[in-house]
Formats: sequence, structure tokens, C-alpha cells
Amino acid sequence: MADDIVHSPEFVTLVGAGQAGKAELRLALKLAPRAVAADGGAKMLLNCGKRPEKIIGDLDSTDRATLEKIPVSDRLHVAEQESTDFEKCLARIRAPLIIGVGFLGRRLDHQLAVFNALVRHRGAPCVLLGARDVVVHGRVPLALDLAPGMRLSLFPMARLRGESQGLQWPIAGIDFAPDGRIGTSNRVVSAPVRLGFDGPGMLIILPRKALGAVVRALAGESGRAAAG
Repeated sequence: MADDIVHSPEFVTLVGAGQAGKAELRLALKLAPRAVAADGGAKMLLNCGKRPEKIIGDLDSTDRATLEKIPVSDRLHVAEQESTDFEKCLARIRAPLIIGVGFLGRRLDHQLAVFNALVRHRGAPCVLLGARDVVVHGRVPLALDLAPGMRLSLFPMARLRGESQGLQWPIAGIDFAPDGRIGTSNRVVSAPVRLGFDGPGMLIILPRKALGAVVRALAGESGRAAAG
């Protein structure tokens, strides 16, 4: 049903109930001004003076006082327990790009579940923003305008191979696997950094200051996909 989907021609900030500071949220909202809450993330948005356009989830993490500040028409209750609130939101947002805040840190099991959902998601591109890092799924080839010396880590959530340009330690010919070879603490030597993989499953982890470069790269890929 159309009412079950958030349609936005602009970037969307998706806010979860995990560890998040006002600085991260304001940074995300500057780039993606439309805001959606994943259940308990509504409280963080309201505390920053921003009412979510929608709150999506099973709504078991939102206190009554917070929920009463959101019109019933803007609450999307998804009762099933087979998916996380993050997954429920990803499945219901149609936008050029999503910036997720409040999904990194606090609980390790929740963070791992978010990574699992991120590599399975095939809808709008999504980048996760934390206090120190940004994380994106390298599901399409990316050209990232990153400063020389910047750290760039790769963590595979599946068995795969890739190609790179602009890294101190090239990745061509390496068999990556979550229980085998990983790519922690590589380093940028020249821009643009080009990364491509032979299948889904690679998480690209960068410092928070790389958010703008990641958003530009993802927005470009999203636009090319739409044009095709």
C-alpha cells in the first residue's frame, strides 16, 4: 500500500535508538533534511527539535510521551518480529539516499544485525554515520574523493574478491571472507579511490569526515541507476 511507503525526492535521515549524538544528527540532517525515525529514534529527533515525518517499527521502544507527540497518521506500526526496525525502515523508504544515525555503537548485537541488514538491502543506498566512523556497503563500484593518508577498512560479510585503485595495499587477487582474510586499516594514497567487488557483502569503513565524499559517490551511483 502507498501509505506504507515513505516517498522522498530528497535524501532521508533515518534515526535509530542506538548510540548517537546531536552533532551526528545535525550533520546528517544538513545533508538529508527529511527525517524518519526507526521506533525509539523518535526521541532523539524530538530532542533536537525535529519531528519525524514517519515513525516506523514495532513501536515497542518508544515511550508513551514521545509517541503522543507524533500524529497517528505518521505512525507506521509493523508488528512482525522477523525483521529489525532498521530492516522495516529500509524496506519502506524510497529515496535517492538514506543516512542512518543511531545504528552504530551501544549494543554489539544490534550493530551486527544492522550490518547484516545493510548487505542484504537492495533498495535506496544507505550510509551509516557514527561518532567516529561511516560505514557503507560496497554493492556497486564507487569512486571516492578521499584525502591521502585517510584510513579505509574493508570487512567482508561474504566470500568475495575486489579491485581497487588509490590504496596503499591493492586488493586485487585477495580472497576475502568473514572467517578468513579481511582488510582492516588500509590507507588512501591517491584520489579518487576506486573500489569494486564481484558480489555483495563488503563493508567499507571510513572516518566520519569522509561522509561528504561517500554521500557524493552514492548519490552519483543512485542517479545513474535511476537514469538506466
